[in-house]
Amino acid sequence: MRRDTKRREERKGRGQVCDERKSAPEYTAVYKVNHSDELLEFLLRKCHTSRNNVKSLLVRRQVLVNGGVVTQYNFPLAKDDEVKISKKPVEGGNAPIRVREPRRAAKRQTPIRILYEDDDFIAVDKPEGLLSVESDKDVECAYGYVADYLREQSKTARPYILHRIDKETSGVLVFAKNPKVHSMLRMKWNEYVTAREYVAVTEGTFENKADTIVSYLKENANNLMYSTSDPSGQKAITHYEVMRETEQYSLLRVTIDTGRKNQIRVHMQKLGHAVVGDEKYGFEKNPLGRLGLHATRLEFIHPVTKELISISCGVPAAFKELFN
Repeated sequence: MRRDTKRREERKGRGQVCDERKSAPEYTAVYKVNHSDELLEFLLRKCHTSRNNVKSLLVRRQVLVNGGVVTQYNFPLAKDDEVKISKKPVEGGNAPIRVREPRRAAKRQTPIRILYEDDDFIAVDKPEGLLSVESDKDVECAYGYVADYLREQSKTARPYILHRIDKETSGVLVFAKNPKVHSMLRMKWNEYVTAREYVAVTEGTFENKADTIVSYLKENANNLMYSTSDPSGQKAITHYEVMRETEQYSLLRVTIDTGRKNQIRVHMQKLGHAVVGDEKYGFEKNPLGRLGLHATRLEFIHPVTKELISISCGVPAAFKELFN
């Protein structure tokens, strides 16, 4: 009887150990990464403690990035990574997760066209109707397809987000390919960008065939942007030039000095010439079956080589056909 009791207690003890190993670690802090960084420097700013204490956390396996234990001081972080501090050391063989796998969606029948690629950057022609990066509701995105493409070349490769364009807008979308240039550009993106050009199909004809709109943009309770003279908003500067027109529509070349959310769409609404197909900002006609906005050119200075990089994407055929 005593031997059986002892065996049961041993089995019970082993079961308790297994349960403890399976239980999720408790976290004292969870941080979201806003831009590229190195792990040690990131933790020094967030934890408000000494360098030795932060190093101890790493050595004791109490730091996780996107669910994987990391002990490397200079581990590269990217925007939207998740860093957790465990209350106790995390045992086991979890490897650092350098690439956060995007949720999978059905593959596009037509692959996304690559416009430009070098050692530091990759640019694609983002189709209209496709998000730049995934959202909680929509899995499919340009970031995911670019990530898949890069991982075919190297398992540790990943894109880094530099900017975004609206889901309904098509055209030039650029990603960095390494955390160094991403960090340098992301912090001062507007300073390095020298040209942002779009084409827009708008309703009606313009009295002024070329002009500049300057206003301040704010967001209302419905997450819609609106134009105002209130300087507490974000200053937005838009230049336009009419390239072609009919009695119903105008084809514009648009350049922007500031990259505000929905900037071109809001400024066209302000002028009384909404972008065709714009469900957010007051369209009346939709001859293209889509939003009439396309990013045709993006130029920026390489932060290391100081080379001017210019990436272009032609005007969609449907835009041209409307004015033939």
